[in-house]
Amino acid sequence: MEQRPIIAILYDFDKTLCTTDMQNYAFIPSLGMTPGEFWKEANTFGHEHKMDGILAYMFTMIRKSAEKGVPFTRESLVEKGRDIVLFPGVEDWFSRINEYGLSQGADVEHYVISSGLREIIEGSSISHEFKEIYAGEFYYDENGRPLWPKLAVNFTAKTQFVYRINKGVLDVSNDKDLNDSMPDDSKRVPFRNMIYLGDGLSDVPCMKMMRAYGGQAIAVYQPGSRQGVEDLLAKGRVDYMFPADYRAGTALEATLKGIICRMAITDRLAQENARQVKAIGQGELPYQSSLF
Repeated sequence: MEQRPIIAILYDFDKTLCTTDMQNYAFIPSLGMTPGEFWKEANTFGHEHKMDGILAYMFTMIRKSAEKGVPFTRESLVEKGRDIVLFPGVEDWFSRINEYGLSQGADVEHYVISSGLREIIEGSSISHEFKEIYAGEFYYDENGRPLWPKLAVNFTAKTQFVYRINKGVLDVSNDKDLNDSMPDDSKRVPFRNMIYLGDGLSDVPCMKMMRAYGGQAIAVYQPGSRQGVEDLLAKGRVDYMFPADYRAGTALEATLKGIICRMAITDRLAQENARQVKAIGQGELPYQSSLF
C-alpha cells in the first residue's frame, strides 16, 4: 500500500496562535509585575551581561520568583498555561485541517517552534495537537525545581528544528543523525511539503528557509501589528499575510487548504515520475497512470 505524503505545518506560538507572550497571561502577574516591567528587566539584564535574550528571560523568571517567594516548578508553569488565550478558531483548527489533508490523500502534522516555554505550552488546551513542541525548557530536580536550561530556542536557532522535521530526527539530543548526509528522496518531510506560520521578525529565518527550499510562509497579524507584517510581504519574506483568525471559512483557512491541495498533487506527480523512471531503468514500459 502506497504511503500518504506528510505535510508539516510549523507554528510560532506567541502572537501566532495566542494573543500575546505566553508569560504575560499568568506567570508575570503572579510576580506582582506588569509585562512591561518584567521584559524591561529581563532585556536589560541580557544586554548588561551580553547574554542570549532567551537565556536572559529564563534566568529572570527564576530570579524574580525567588525574590517574590513565588513557587517555581514544572507543575506551576504547566498550570499557568491554562490561562493562555487563543485566537478565534484555533481550538478546532487542527481537526479541520487534518480532515482536509486526508481528503487530499495526505497526512498533516503540526509542530511548534517557539522562543517561549514548552512547560507553559503543555498547559494550553491545544498541546495534544502537536507532534512535537520545540521551545525553551528547564531541567528540573526531583522536586520539580529548575536547575538549568534544558533547551533555549532563539530566533536563528529555530531553523535547526526545521531540519529535524525535514529528516524526521525529532530528538534534540540526536545530533549525529541530524548532521549525517541523507538523500533528498529519503527525507521524511520534504521542504516543499512544509508551511510555516508566524507573526513577525523573530520568524524571518524560518520563513526565508521555506521560501528558499520550496515551502510556504504565512504571516498572521493583529490590528496593531499589520504594518510590520505588510513590510514582510513587501520585502518578499513571506508568501501571504492574513488576520490571526483561524475560524472556518476565513481567507487563512481557504489559502492554507489550497496550499495543502497543491502540495499533495505535487507529491503524487513526483511519485509518478519516480515510478516511471524506475520502470524504464528495469526495461519496462511505464504503465498507465491512475493518479487523477
